[in-house]
Amino acid sequence: MPQMAPLSWLILFFVFTLSFIMFCIMNYFIYSPQPTLMKSSKKSFTAFNWKW
Repeated sequence: MPQMAPLSWLILFFVFTLSFIMFCIMNYFIYSPQPTLMKSSKKSFTAFNWKW
C-alpha cells in the first residue's frame, strides 16, 4: 500500500539515527587514554629552546 511508505521511511530514519547515536556513545565510553608520565613531559618542556 503506497500510503504506508512514509511511515516506513520514518521508522528507518529513527533506527539509523538511534544506531548512530549508540555507536557514538559506545566509542566515547570505550576510549581510555593512557596516562603520561610527568618526567617525560617535563623533560621535553625544558629541552625546548626558542631560536629568536
